[in-house]
Amino acid sequence: MALAAVLVAAYLLGAFPSSVVFGRVFRGIDVRQHGSGNAGATNAWRVLGWRLGVAVLIVDLAKGILATAVVPRIPFPLGPMPVDASTVAVFCGVVAVVGHVFPVYIGFRGGKGVATAAGMLVALVPIPVAIGAGVFAVAVVASGWVSLGSLLGAWTVPLVTLVHPGEPPYPPLFVALTFVLAVFITYTHRANIRRLVAGTERAFPNLQFWRRLLRK
Repeated sequence: MALAAVLVAAYLLGAFPSSVVFGRVFRGIDVRQHGSGNAGATNAWRVLGWRLGVAVLIVDLAKGILATAVVPRIPFPLGPMPVDASTVAVFCGVVAVVGHVFPVYIGFRGGKGVATAAGMLVALVPIPVAIGAGVFAVAVVASGWVSLGSLLGAWTVPLVTLVHPGEPPYPPLFVALTFVLAVFITYTHRANIRRLVAGTERAFPNLQFWRRLLRK
């Protein structure tokens, strides 16, 4: 019962639809009816502007961090956990990502899970996430495609986790989780992949700082 309680709490936290809430409160619109139709931070940036886009990104990251690092510590008086603390943290993080993608509050039409998954991994494997974030940033600045950066960053994390030279090595559960999340994020980006291959994916030219430098 205790495990079920923390998983429900993690799901409800992950399901908080930050982009939809911010869009309705500050712009009076549903972001899912504009831009790409997605309820994630990228479309929020596109539709609501960079300030609200950053705010959505921060909230979505925080959902993953809190679900993984804080929710498992909630002292539900429902008996002992049937698994160890690190496993509970992984379960809660995964459930939060599922909640972000399929949020009960808004008809199960959410975002793609990148930011919330990144928040979860920050709590579990911070060094691989930092490297993945660097790959994401370089890819976005070079191409202007956030989707491409998300995919490359998502796959960088499990590869770095797998070859992590530190001691002790990451638990097999953590390594497996990063691979599963990379596959999941690839799946949620399947439409973006088709557009990237077709050359029709929308870019963010303002993020390509190197173009600005060349124009100076």
